[in-house]
Amino acid sequence: MKSLFGYGITAKEIAKSGGWHIYDDKFSEISFDKYGNKLLPSEMFEPEKSTLEITSPGIPPTHPLIKKAKNLISELDFYYAPSIFQIWITGTNGKTTTTEMTHFLLENSEIGGNIGIPLGKLNKNKPWVIEVSSFQLHYTKFAKPNIFAILPIKEDHLSWHGSFEEYKNAKLSPLKRMTQRDVVIMPKELDTPTKAYKILYENEEDFIKKFNFNAEFKTPFLLDEMIAKTIYYILNFKEKSLKNFKIDPHKLEEFKDKFNRIWVDDSKATNVDATLQALKRYKDKKLYLIIGGVDKGQNFEELFEFMKNLNIKIFIIGKETSIFEKLAKNKNISFEVSKTLNNAINSINKIHNENSIALLSPACASFDIFNSYKHRGEEFKKLVYNL
Repeated sequence: MKSLFGYGITAKEIAKSGGWHIYDDKFSEISFDKYGNKLLPSEMFEPEKSTLEITSPGIPPTHPLIKKAKNLISELDFYYAPSIFQIWITGTNGKTTTTEMTHFLLENSEIGGNIGIPLGKLNKNKPWVIEVSSFQLHYTKFAKPNIFAILPIKEDHLSWHGSFEEYKNAKLSPLKRMTQRDVVIMPKELDTPTKAYKILYENEEDFIKKFNFNAEFKTPFLLDEMIAKTIYYILNFKEKSLKNFKIDPHKLEEFKDKFNRIWVDDSKATNVDATLQALKRYKDKKLYLIIGGVDKGQNFEELFEFMKNLNIKIFIIGKETSIFEKLAKNKNISFEVSKTLNNAINSINKIHNENSIALLSPACASFDIFNSYKHRGEEFKKLVYNL
């Protein structure tokens, strides 16, 4: 018996092959899908009868299904084949942009993974450029990349992993399986023993000096650009321009309202480091920051320590605001408990002018109020445009 845990995007693609028992907390009774797979409540999983288990990456290690599983692998393991040249990209922030930039440069490649495209949809006759999350890597047993690009690793998903050390270990775990023929691009501070050839860096300037690359983007996207260009250089021994590449929405996306005031949609900033990078970009401006949501167990001390020296007022949204209220009071930072995005925007509207910046960079996940960071960003823009 083969088992799938969860019935999200990843599982639905695997399920097309048929013959699976699929367990999900959402199922309350036994039924069947259109491929003939048996759908069962999670509590009906019988580990002694299962010869293979593949989990949806979002299911945490503490879930009873994971604890019972004896033959658990990841989607990366299930589709792994040495004949497929694989480029994996991970880190805390910038994964998606770096993955998309790399795919843009390598025109004949396939893009997938945590970016939202299941590996089962990818052409096995082309190189794969895959965004890999800490969740996926935590469950991966034997798959490995040929080129592994690691962006800086900062606190994130601590409630899922249990600690920053476990989160970091998951991110770095492929290094144990890489060979002398493989290449890893990684921060010097994370230097870890591996058989792979290492390209170590401290910042964007290291790539510019080493490869004489032209810079086409500003921070924080400059590091993404440098890593994508390095991957292309490894394969082609030359630089290729990203001139026509467009950054996705909800990432430091600037727009103006009808009063010519600048608002910034950085809804994809779902952790402390992402918001820090946004604030560094606008640190010389008068700032109105919208922050809050599902905190994911992060430590916000560094963020508020940085903010105390800025010309800033924060507007706290979300169902749980006490952690941000306490920090703002301790650091003597001006704040308002807005609760809703609409309230925050209405308050900012009364004081915002052409010389200030209004920034949605929440440092938190969105699921307490919104369906996703995209939903949050779209709502933000709609409310601003309706002022």
